[in-house]
Amino acid sequence: MAARKKSARKTTGRKKTTTKKSTRKTSARKGGANRYGEKAQEKVEKAMHERKRGTLRSGRSGKKVTSRKQAIAIGLSQARRAGGKVPPEPRSRGSRKKK
Repeated sequence: MAARKKSARKTTGRKKTTTKKSTRKTSARKGGANRYGEKAQEKVEKAMHERKRGTLRSGRSGKKVTSRKQAIAIGLSQARRAGGKVPPEPRSRGSRKKK
């Protein structure tokens, strides 16, 4: 195997970086296009509180939910059923056929 040559360039260690201060307000950045509506936020918040108390259960099996991500998913699912502004669930990729 051929040995790799080391570069003759020396590094000084740290790179100088400058930070740019934002001139716009944080509320102006959002542009009013929230991803989730008020109803969805309330449902997720309620699900998170239930998880913290240990009373949140999963649908089919009835097992106690301990995962933060699972609690958020349950809250968003409830908001979808209630008609809140929530993006649709991502489609699964497992059904695609390989060539």
